[in-house]
Amino acid sequence: MRLRIFILIGLCTACARREEPVDYELDLYFRSYFVAGEPGGAVLVMKSDSIIFSQGYGLADMQTEEPITPHTLFNLGSISKTFVANAILILQERGRLSVEDSIIQYFPEFKNRRIGQQVKIRHLLTHTSGLPDNRHVALDTLFYLTAKDSANWHPETQVDSLLFEPGTRYQYSNPAFNGLALIVEKVSGMPWQQFVRENIFIPAGMENSTITDGSYPERGVSHAYIKNYKHWLEDDYGEEPTFAAAGNGGVWSSVEELALYEKALRQATFLNASSIRDSRTVKQFANWQGAQKPFIGWSWFVTDEDSLHREGHSGSQGGFLTNYVTLPADDILFVILCNTPREDYAMRKTTNDVLTILRKHRLL
Repeated sequence: MRLRIFILIGLCTACARREEPVDYELDLYFRSYFVAGEPGGAVLVMKSDSIIFSQGYGLADMQTEEPITPHTLFNLGSISKTFVANAILILQERGRLSVEDSIIQYFPEFKNRRIGQQVKIRHLLTHTSGLPDNRHVALDTLFYLTAKDSANWHPETQVDSLLFEPGTRYQYSNPAFNGLALIVEKVSGMPWQQFVRENIFIPAGMENSTITDGSYPERGVSHAYIKNYKHWLEDDYGEEPTFAAAGNGGVWSSVEELALYEKALRQATFLNASSIRDSRTVKQFANWQGAQKPFIGWSWFVTDEDSLHREGHSGSQGGFLTNYVTLPADDILFVILCNTPREDYAMRKTTNDVLTILRKHRLL
């Protein structure tokens, strides 16, 4: 009788271990990843339209010791580029521009007009323009601490030559998205921040999300930090050159509102479904010469890793480190926003660890 009881207890214990909920396991993982009392991050996992995990860890502000929550606003870094790209696509749907337009049409001040004629909007969207980064930020850090989109884009219009013919290779370009933001302004007749708010944030229900405009926003957002030996140093606006330039990385949002962003994309709230699908489809180029095959849509990175098809974007600016990953076949969204960097730019290890947990729970 006693043996039977021990067996039953053992079976129940094993069942309890197997049936640990996914949110418990994710929370356990991130409690070990982030350190209490330090800068941290917010994490969200959504399956279809249901949020299955949403939690904040660590401090948004080291001075006030304000805790991070799923509603804390972080600078998104380069995830911001997807908002600029979607603004371009909205204007294309309205017949106001085309991704096939040469950028000389919007920037007649190009020193070498042939370059302005060769490069098209689609090349800026896919980091295939061949334009070199002509800003020389390291030589003039004081200027670039406050330089906005126009000042970051202007040096691109003064180049004498391209690194390669447009559409033949890939080279990541931040100034390209400063230029795209300015195109949105020129075509819409309003600041691009306002255009995104009216045409993306509001339709998606992203009421608290905002976009950098100089030193704005100064309140209501998390601060970013880097650790110098034992001391935490702030590293955002005022410390990080080019932080004031918004087109390449100026959107501020929370994990909860990025879930609304993804829902709006899935439901074709502010763009037609065909435009959204096209934006997340790898763009092909007839004269491609790159060592890798193309892997980017209209700003979205599209990859196949570990038998999983992924569409998303990562980001890094100052002390902020972010990742936004969708697995369309499984209706999964994973978002992590951090106010200090704890691993590499794309957060590959953490992303893969989370996907392993989701697979264990048969969510993939």
